Amino acid sequence: MKLKNLTCITALLLIISLPGIAQQKNKFTPQPILLATIKKNLADADAQYKVLAKNLKPGEFPKTYHPETNKQENSNSGWWCSGFYPGTLLNIYEENHDKALLTEADRMLAALAKEQYNTHTHDLGFMMYCSFGNANRLNPSPEYKQILLNSAKSLSTRFNPKTGTIKSWDSKPSDFLVIIDNMMNLELLFWATKETGDSSYYKIAVTHANTTIKNHYRPDYSSYHVINYDAETGAVKEKKTAQGFANESAWARGQVWGLYGFTVMYRETKDKKYLDQANNIAKFVLNNPNLPADKIPYWDFNATNIPNALRDASAGAIMASALLELCRYTNKTDGLKYFNTAQSIIRTLSSPAYKAEPGTNGGFILQHSVGHFPAGTEIDVPLTYADYYFVEAMKRYQAFAVK
Repeated sequence: MKLKNLTCITALLLIISLPGIAQQKNKFTPQPILLATIKKNLADADAQYKVLAKNLKPGEFPKTYHPETNKQENSNSGWWCSGFYPGTLLNIYEENHDKALLTEADRMLAALAKEQYNTHTHDLGFMMYCSFGNANRLNPSPEYKQILLNSAKSLSTRFNPKTGTIKSWDSKPSDFLVIIDNMMNLELLFWATKETGDSSYYKIAVTHANTTIKNHYRPDYSSYHVINYDAETGAVKEKKTAQGFANESAWARGQVWGLYGFTVMYRETKDKKYLDQANNIAKFVLNNPNLPADKIPYWDFNATNIPNALRDASAGAIMASALLELCRYTNKTDGLKYFNTAQSIIRTLSSPAYKAEPGTNGGFILQHSVGHFPAGTEIDVPLTYADYYFVEAMKRYQAFAVK
């Protein structure tokens, strides 16, 4: 699928980097007191992840912790969250330079490497780019690069030209299930095109994103969780939920997966339609009457027991990280709102209401996330991806202090 005419791919990559359409760089001023809080948070995170490491047997990855039983739940490398733990270790190491965390990250990467050939999951972006992507960013190596390229190839095998999407979940042959979460796995494909000059990865990512805009989004820019396509014709058969409250509800984490994913799409393509999509999603979330004042969403914006519904710290962390990128690209008024919202979220997540005391919470940083409410799993517990995006959001906030 490589371009035969190299001038085409050269032009494509040039468009991405042209100074005339470079991403807008709004400048905002971070609060010194919150920067100090973040510094303490990262020191505490260092200690917490050493606690977390002690509860892992070889080949195990942390999944969650159950405070009522004081039991940690772990997974194997094939679980969709396996990349978040080594990725968080690397991001904390980058800030604190604690080599014990780097050693643990290297151990986990070795256990995760085999998933580069996993063609039965759409989550290779989460699993491999959040882990090996960070490893390669901090210490570029041919080994990391090859693992990431193999991961991109494996992810690409799940693309169906008829539906214009990457399959999310394997199911019965008559179903082709695509979830909004899949937007988060496209960044790996953009990386692969930049590394190889093979535009097929880029084209898959763009096609998937365009189809997602067409079929996942309602007129108010809220998103369905699951679209079921006919694999033969590409027609939409069902629009529904799996982890949300109802088919027509706005599952909170799904909304912010889309927010983050379309922000990445704009970064990688400079196509304004993706910036518009990200801005419209942001407006749906931030102007929603059911968004609490502290900006940590209820697990579903349409849960019937609001204001008594559970909050989802993971959705708050993902939203903060996304907004701290999106605020750089949009107009100054919206950018300031996004920046201030992210700032508020970080402050709230840093409070005792969400951030665990060192030595508690099984070693996880944040409390009170919701994984799969309808299935009754991972409810009001810590989750690895909440920690990952919280650390990422804090790093992004710190970057505004760099002159």
